[in-house]
Amino acid sequence: MPLKKVLYRIFHFILRLVVLLLPYPKQNIITGAGSIKKLPEVIAQFKMNNVLLVTDKGLMALGLTDSLQAGLKERGIKFTIYDEVQPNPTIENIEAATEAYKNSGCQGLIAFGGGSPMDCAKLTGARITNPGKSIAKMRGLFKVGKKIPPLFAVPTTSGTGSETTVAAVVTDSGTHEKYAVSDLKLIPPVVVLDPELTLGLPAHITAATGMDALTHGIEAYIGLHGTRFVNEAAEKCIKLIFEYLEKTYNDGKNIDCREQMAWASFYGGAAFTRASVGYIHGIAHNMGGLYGVPHGLANAIILPFLLEFYGKKAEKKLAALAKLTGTAPEGTPKSEASRIFIEKIKDMNRKMGIPSYIKELKGEDIPLIAKRAEKEANPFYPVPRILDQKELEEVIARLLP
Repeated sequence: MPLKKVLYRIFHFILRLVVLLLPYPKQNIITGAGSIKKLPEVIAQFKMNNVLLVTDKGLMALGLTDSLQAGLKERGIKFTIYDEVQPNPTIENIEAATEAYKNSGCQGLIAFGGGSPMDCAKLTGARITNPGKSIAKMRGLFKVGKKIPPLFAVPTTSGTGSETTVAAVVTDSGTHEKYAVSDLKLIPPVVVLDPELTLGLPAHITAATGMDALTHGIEAYIGLHGTRFVNEAAEKCIKLIFEYLEKTYNDGKNIDCREQMAWASFYGGAAFTRASVGYIHGIAHNMGGLYGVPHGLANAIILPFLLEFYGKKAEKKLAALAKLTGTAPEGTPKSEASRIFIEKIKDMNRKMGIPSYIKELKGEDIPLIAKRAEKEANPFYPVPRILDQKELEEVIARLLP
């Protein structure tokens, strides 16, 4: 093994020890149909009377925040709405939300939506309490500094798991680079998992966000930072998705399926926030930054190709997942069980209309995407097989239309 890869593995070993010792905060999880109505009471318990609601115009147009707004008014809690969040939130979004928070004299934040409002709200909180520190200076691990204001997370998709993770992803609109800020301080103390908020999700978004959660569970499980907690959370995530995602895609009004997918997303987030992710995310982030490809869709497309590329390095764990999900019969050899598991993922994608290529991808951009993905992933992601830029280019080339 080349010296660089040896050094990466040493870093992974040290980071794993650090992660095991980190004091992950305990979250208050409010669950069940209609549970959004309980949030104003919880906010009042934090002795707050003024909050910033971070969301997007699409959710506002659908009226999904209406019951929350009504509840806040009943409790006498003032609120300001920032609904300019883009699908891939930018530094400009964060700065504008920060100004709205300060100008309105807010005391806390509500993140309402999918991964984009979540990430925007997290990094807005980081900027509020660290005014002298730019988002770029917070890039990477544990660089946020001071504790952020109380953050209440209300996911309206079942995919990102951002409601329970240390990470927030931002796009630099100047360079079209997408990167993560990761810190324990970004984990929201309160989470609302209300399946009613996801009932109106279009089928294609249900599919992409569900496969996003699956990617979280799988990358956490096959990486080198697995612990009992990580493996159990990842297994719950993966098993739920295999059982409920296609059902939810075909019957979006099924409240039980929606609730199970909310938990799948949460478990996936809980797993990868402790075990990290891998090259699938490294490539997907840069597809989003360069072309604006939705993150969940990019993950869904890349997932089976990267798992195939890992080969024998991921075979044992993928075979275990094949057994867990009932995808491969008992006693199937590891190599065959692993192959069947990957084929099942491809089949899920096909059945839900997810393509096997990224239509925006241009051949001339592959070296840049691979370079940025390698920079993001190495040495921070404890992947089962360390890849260099040339190998990443080979993977990305398979995604050409």
